[in-house]
Amino acid sequence: MTDTIIRVAARGEGITADGRHAALAAPGDTLTASGDVIPGPHHQVPPCRHFPRCGGCQLQHLDDVSYSDFIIDRITGALAAHALETEIRAPLLSPAFSRRRAALQAEMKGGRVQIGFSENASHVLVDIEECHILTPALFAVIAPLRPLLAKFLKKNRRARLHLTEADQGIDLLVEGIEPEGLAAAEAISAFCSRYNVARFAIDGGLGPEVRWEPEPVTITLSGIPVALPTAAFLQATREGEGALIAMVREAIGGATITADLFAGLGTFTFALPGRVYAGEAARDAIGALKSAAALAGRQIFADHRDLFRRPLTTVELDRFQAIVLDPPRAGAREQALLLAESKAPLIAYVSCNPSSFARDAEMLCKGGYTLDWIQPVGQFRWSTHVELAAKFSR
Repeated sequence: MTDTIIRVAARGEGITADGRHAALAAPGDTLTASGDVIPGPHHQVPPCRHFPRCGGCQLQHLDDVSYSDFIIDRITGALAAHALETEIRAPLLSPAFSRRRAALQAEMKGGRVQIGFSENASHVLVDIEECHILTPALFAVIAPLRPLLAKFLKKNRRARLHLTEADQGIDLLVEGIEPEGLAAAEAISAFCSRYNVARFAIDGGLGPEVRWEPEPVTITLSGIPVALPTAAFLQATREGEGALIAMVREAIGGATITADLFAGLGTFTFALPGRVYAGEAARDAIGALKSAAALAGRQIFADHRDLFRRPLTTVELDRFQAIVLDPPRAGAREQALLLAESKAPLIAYVSCNPSSFARDAEMLCKGGYTLDWIQPVGQFRWSTHVELAAKFSR
């Protein structure tokens, strides 16, 4: 008996029509009675030697067609759970070697520092010797980091590395080490000077402490340099950022008085025309946004506001021609409830979680909005992580 894999489930395993599951199977593959997978037309050879051990990717065995279908299937399933449907456009996939931020781990093992992602569903660290998702600039700093961390990393203790490609070079935050003394300071300075590190910060448990930053670190958003707080949130790829901005601008049309909620550093704020209200709970992020807006002479009101505890009221929402939402994975339930009662004519909703998005979308639609379209964006290539932008209208 053989069965054909018809789709890929949320966690990445292939599924047949009668419900049999198979790891590392693509649509069109054949699953034999003994559980062997015979590759089909959409099963590609994974490009990275560390796949499937490395937890950084789960779907390198899928070609772009089946990977796009997986993304659409995830969104369709989430919508169906709330009795919703709409036009879902073809996903916009970021290319390989494009991830400009990453969180890795490091540990001392066998007298050598290992750096990489953990194995899937495991705490075992995979020491990466190549990576097909990180930008070349990010990956280039990993090898020289090993001898540096060997000076500070304690046995049987892991460090967590946050790497971001900023305007001036690599922004690096290391959690779990406590380098002290002149020799440590000199080693860090020499490393940063040689390997284009714009900022090196340490967090031993009491918050980030910058050890190297010869000039203020910034990230340019829509042509405006914005101060980049240590390990601040940033869209994962430049291509993904551009795609999401284009979709938000399409969704709000000609609106010139807009609210950007969960604004972060201003990824969408600075891309919006006219006057913009930017609400954000992270103090460092909203401070950076406010300063950048002032220097650029933009009509932006930056508000330090926790939109979970104190969402904009319907009276406040009614002042805007369009609303932009980009909440964290939990979604924007509290704000969506008030939006559903508002008169705002247009909403652009950016989400990194189809499930919480569908929940919020149901509330908006019950309040009288129409879900016009969804544009999936595949920033986290070969992962099961799905992002999207959507338009709602009155």
